[in-house]
Amino acid sequence: MPETRITRDDIQAKAEEIRQQADQGARAAAPAGLAVAGALAVVVVGVAYLLGRRRGRKNKTVVEVRRV
Repeated sequence: MPETRITRDDIQAKAEEIRQQADQGARAAAPAGLAVAGALAVVVVGVAYLLGRRRGRKNKTVVEVRRV
């Protein structure tokens, strides 16, 4: 089995290849990630609205005005 030395250029070429593959995967997943993030933001705002509305009904202050 012949021994081959691994050079700095070999390592850099492999690292560049891995980086390109990772970039391609990230570009492919970006639209789905944005859609999920948008949907999650809508859900969070909706839950906050409903909880605030419930709390507002629960602790509603009644103000009675009487003329003397």
